[in-house]
Amino acid sequence: MSRKIAMIGAGSVVFCKTLMSDIMATPALADSEFALMSPTESKLRRMEAFGQRMVRDNGLKAKVWATTNRQEAIKNADFVIVMIQVGGFEAFGHDYEIPLKYGVDQCIGDSLGPGGVFRGLRTIPVLIDIARDMKALAKPGAIMLQYANPMAGCCLALGQATDVSFVGLCHGVQTTLDLIAGYCNVPKSEISYECGGINHMDWFLSLRHKGRDLYPMLRDLFEKPEYYKNEKVRGEVFRHFGYFMTESTGHLSEYVPWFRKNKKALELYCDEPSFGGESGAYYKYGKMLAEKYKAHDPLEFESSKIQNRSQEYCSYIMEGVVTGQPFRFMGNVRNDGYITNLPDGCCVEVPTFADDNGLHPMRVGALPPQCAAACMTNVNVQILAGQAALLGDTEHVVHAVAMDPLTSAVCTLKEIREMCSEMLEAERAWLPQFKGKSITPRPAITIPKNCIPAAVPMDPALAINKRFGELLERKTE
Repeated sequence: MSRKIAMIGAGSVVFCKTLMSDIMATPALADSEFALMSPTESKLRRMEAFGQRMVRDNGLKAKVWATTNRQEAIKNADFVIVMIQVGGFEAFGHDYEIPLKYGVDQCIGDSLGPGGVFRGLRTIPVLIDIARDMKALAKPGAIMLQYANPMAGCCLALGQATDVSFVGLCHGVQTTLDLIAGYCNVPKSEISYECGGINHMDWFLSLRHKGRDLYPMLRDLFEKPEYYKNEKVRGEVFRHFGYFMTESTGHLSEYVPWFRKNKKALELYCDEPSFGGESGAYYKYGKMLAEKYKAHDPLEFESSKIQNRSQEYCSYIMEGVVTGQPFRFMGNVRNDGYITNLPDGCCVEVPTFADDNGLHPMRVGALPPQCAAACMTNVNVQILAGQAALLGDTEHVVHAVAMDPLTSAVCTLKEIREMCSEMLEAERAWLPQFKGKSITPRPAITIPKNCIPAAVPMDPALAINKRFGELLERKTE
């Protein structure tokens, strides 16, 4: 039976092409109906034409059509794939450039930090609207396959504000397994592992090859300069926290306070080009692509021939749901007791199965305490940013950025408030929930040199303690 697949954000031509090719390469899904949706007409029509060419050139029975009407795309859909970037490259520029003025140097800026928070503020309301459209128009039990960043923050909000079936998808685990397989010189397919944590801070809790623990070898390798140089930040966290993580130096350097807070740290840990820690690597990469494809359609360079599927989970999940053949993957879901030392209701990345009964996340239990503590520094930001986005609360915008590990290592609270205010004004066009609202300034308080602390009436018990402290100080002197 043909399935309808709504692809929201189909203006993301290369990513949309990859997922569509994967789905068309899956026998159980090869005759699907693809409803492509984007508000950007020119990109959308190019993607529609390419999709139709893929169908024609590969002799498929699939159907590809496009619309700028989201409800039309979602109506009667079995699956809804979301790959939106609200505000596009213009908003992304503000996410990177404004924080840099305040000393917050981001490499990627799409998941945490001021850039990640504001991307979440732009994206979450749109995701909630998509979920509401699904509830009203899609087939019962339709599944949202969510790719929009910030992944954890977006999925946290989805889990709080909707009851549609969804899962957030990333490829950090797959690509890191490629790296580990290469380091340990064993086939990726022969590595058994267990992961748990949050998106972009998922920890390999175990790594085994045919029953042999791979961690001793991996630890020895990361004591060697030639391996450590490849991943300084991830390697350093591994050396001190004991577990290997799913994110590269560029990403991970933004999520913790130790590697980007000053010139010394940047030069020591983030000196490799591009995603090895370079300032604004993702923004510069996007700018380069925008210039490259200004006069040319990027799909001109893409082959319409369908070959092997990519390592993206999307088509495999759909295949599991359609055929009933279980597929195991790492999914971002609402934490309903799956990781016991992270808050219920936050977003966690845990082993998940897809079959003809839907999605089935698995219980990991408690993370090692140091790993849970590192995750919590990010979860705190995600919770506050989610509240800010859902409630239109400008104070929670400040609170979220103030709790960000990198920002708090660089800026004062006054500077954070001023930075958030500047970002809000620059990005208002994509933040309708803050219409008519501003961030209240908190001017600095000047204390004269001759200022005497105010006399405050004290509880008698506290007064006794204060007097005892003064006597103790005199006796010590």
